[in-house]
Amino acid sequence: MPSIEAVLLDWRGTLAYTPPLPRWVERSLRRAGADAPPAEIRRIEAALLAAFEQPEVARAEIGADRSVERHRASYDALFAAAGIAGPLAEALYEVESDPAQNPFAPDVAATLAALAGGGIRIAVLSDIHFDLRPVFASAGLDRYVQSFVLSYEHGVQKPDPAIFRIALAELGVEPGATLMVGDRSGYDGGAVAAGIPTLLVPPLADPTEERLHLVLATCGIPRRQPD
Repeated sequence: MPSIEAVLLDWRGTLAYTPPLPRWVERSLRRAGADAPPAEIRRIEAALLAAFEQPEVARAEIGADRSVERHRASYDALFAAAGIAGPLAEALYEVESDPAQNPFAPDVAATLAALAGGGIRIAVLSDIHFDLRPVFASAGLDRYVQSFVLSYEHGVQKPDPAIFRIALAELGVEPGATLMVGDRSGYDGGAVAAGIPTLLVPPLADPTEERLHLVLATCGIPRRQPD
């Protein structure tokens, strides 16, 4: 394989930890100004899990990250199927759409610094319905990223090879000299169809977990601390 000139990085599950469903429910209840006793959290969690299994919810999820409107419609379908409305439905959507609820893994800064220091171009490629640039800027990580390829801005999402080709074009690199890094084979693995070697890591199971050394090892770059 040619030497790696660019890395495409997924966001949720790869660079950022996504809290589990009970935490989402708890934070949403509190945002809605309601109490969050364990029994109520379990009740709402059960309603959401059952709703996820409904055919109309599954249909609404298809291509949901291709636009802000499609994403909101998919969650409206979910909440309707779960019997959730009013302030709680709004709070659930707000929490789901708040990048601050998804903390960066502790090794992200050092990994991005090492990649950039090694002359590797970086793109963040995410199926998402909101802008990730501000949260990267707030964390001081935007200086390492040359491109943000966000599904809602392009009307295409993983695993469609088109979104990976957009990232290649924005970075000006060839597929064989690029590495895609993600945590979901059915989505991030779509990079293979675009000719991009792909590294799949387990989804972050804990906000303190570190496993991005695998990226540096694949690129043949030693870890360094961010400036």
